[in-house]
Amino acid sequence: MKVDECMCCRVDSVKPDDTLRECAKIMSNNNIGCVPVCDGDDLVGIITDRDIVLRAVAENKDVNTLTAKEVMTINPYTCECGCDVEEAEKVMSEFQIRRIPIMENGKVVGMLTLGDLALSNEDRPKEVCKTMKCICE
Repeated sequence: MKVDECMCCRVDSVKPDDTLRECAKIMSNNNIGCVPVCDGDDLVGIITDRDIVLRAVAENKDVNTLTAKEVMTINPYTCECGCDVEEAEKVMSEFQIRRIPIMENGKVVGMLTLGDLALSNEDRPKEVCKTMKCICE
């Protein structure tokens, strides 16, 4: 199976200068734990709910002024849209990654999570990706 068959196709991103509050609102509104940080179409980092808590809240920093670029993980591991799920699982396991951006032609087109991998092919709702805009379809 290819990653584009099980990834989440709807991906909201933030800009490097967006505040952590803005990042957290996107995560909350979409019930997600991370967002890619993009400068135009270029992926420059990834920010997780854990990054916000550990690198800002726990250090008593102001989430209203601190920006994504100040706490994001730079150069995140990625997978190409057409790679095998097994390859993505190997990268995620080896580097202890819970979420990995899926790329096509240099752009983020999806996000693959541990939750996506936990669903067997039979249990995965087929209509989910069909109702979302996805370059890989």
